[in-house]
Amino acid sequence: MTRPSPLEGLRVLDLATLFAGPLAATMLGDFGAEVIKVEHPRRPDPSRGHGPSKDGVGLWWKVLGRNKRTITLDLSTPGGRDVLLRLAAGADVVIENFRPGTLERWGLGWPELSAANPRLVLARVTGFGQFGPSARRPGFGTLAEAMSGFAAVTGEPEGPPTLPPFGLADSIAALSTAYAVMTALAGRDRTGEGQVVDMAIIEPMLSVLGPQATWYDQLGYVQPRTGNRSTNNAPRNTYRTADGSWVAVSTSAQSIAERVMRLVGRPEVIGEEWFATGAGRARHADELDEAVAAWIARHDRAEVLAAFEKAEAAIAPVYDIRDAMQDEQYRALGTFTTVEDEELGQVTMQNVLFRLSATPGGVKWAGRPHGADTEAVLTGLGLSGEDIGRLRDEGAL
Repeated sequence: MTRPSPLEGLRVLDLATLFAGPLAATMLGDFGAEVIKVEHPRRPDPSRGHGPSKDGVGLWWKVLGRNKRTITLDLSTPGGRDVLLRLAAGADVVIENFRPGTLERWGLGWPELSAANPRLVLARVTGFGQFGPSARRPGFGTLAEAMSGFAAVTGEPEGPPTLPPFGLADSIAALSTAYAVMTALAGRDRTGEGQVVDMAIIEPMLSVLGPQATWYDQLGYVQPRTGNRSTNNAPRNTYRTADGSWVAVSTSAQSIAERVMRLVGRPEVIGEEWFATGAGRARHADELDEAVAAWIARHDRAEVLAAFEKAEAAIAPVYDIRDAMQDEQYRALGTFTTVEDEELGQVTMQNVLFRLSATPGGVKWAGRPHGADTEAVLTGLGLSGEDIGRLRDEGAL
C-alpha cells in the first residue's frame, strides 16, 4: 500500500456484541479506521463462542474481530464509565447495541458523550430502534427476517415461510450502519457537529425487498412465495445436471431468455405473444422450466456451463464454500485472503468488500484474544500502571 488507507485517522469504539454493530465496525476497520473493541471483562462478545472452534478458539470471532484492538471495560462501574468517556473524547464514532436506556442508566447517554466530544457520531443499532412500542424488546436478525416480509416470500409455495441459515438481516443492517456512519461523518465535515444514528435492524431488510410496499399501496398486491421462480421472468430456477450438480439460470433480460430457449432446442416458443415480456414468460414457467430442465439433465455440469457461455446466456454453478474458494474468478478478484494469527497460525477468510484503485483496504490481523490490548490502550490514554491496577481492583477491567 503506497498511500494511507482511506479511513486512516478515524477512531471507532465498538461497544456492540454479536453481529450487526460489530460487523459495521469491522467494515470501517477494513479500510483503515482504528477500531477499539470494548468487551465486558467477564462476559466477552458471544460471537467468540458462536459456531465451530479450533483448539478452543472461536473461528467466527476471527473474522468479526479482525483489524480491531481488544480491551475489557465494565461500563456499569464508575471507573469503566470514566475510561469510556476519556476514550470517546478522542474518538470519531461509537457503535453500540444495548437496549434503549442502558447507556443512559450508566451515565453514558448522548448528552454525556456529546459533552465529552461534540464531534462524536454515536451509532445505536438495535432490533426495533430507539422509540416506539417495541423499542425495549430484545431484537435479533431472525425477528427482522420474519417481520420485514423476507421469510414470507422465501420458500416453496406450499411450504412454510423460510428463514436464512445465517445472519442475513444482521449483515444487511451492518452494511447500512457503516453507510449511515460515513453519511453522518460527511455531515460533520460540514457542520462541525456529531449526531446520533438510530439503526433498527427491522428496517434495512424492508429496503432490500424491493417495491413491496408500493405494490401493496397501489394495487393491493402481496408477493407470494414462489420457490426459486420469479413472478417477473422465466425461466429462472435451479436445475440438476447429469452428473448430479446444480446450476442456476437467470433470464431477466429478454435477449437472454431467447438465447436460452434456442440453446435448449425450443426456439418456437420465442414467437409466442406471451414470451415477449418477463411477466408473460413467468405465467408459462412450467413449460419453460420443463424444457430447460430436460436439456440440462442430459449434460454434465462442465458441458452445460460451456454451452451457456458460448451462447452468451446467464448461468452459474451452485457452489458450496469449497467450490467458491477454488473458483478462478474469485481467485482473480482476491476475494479470499490469508493472514497470520497468533493463536491459529494462518487463517483464510473473506477479503474486504470492494476494491479501491488508489487506497485499497486490507485485513491486517484476525480477531485478537479477549482484552489483549487493554493495557496498551489505557496507557495510551495516559493512565499509569497504578491507575490500571485500581481499575482492575474495582472490577472495571
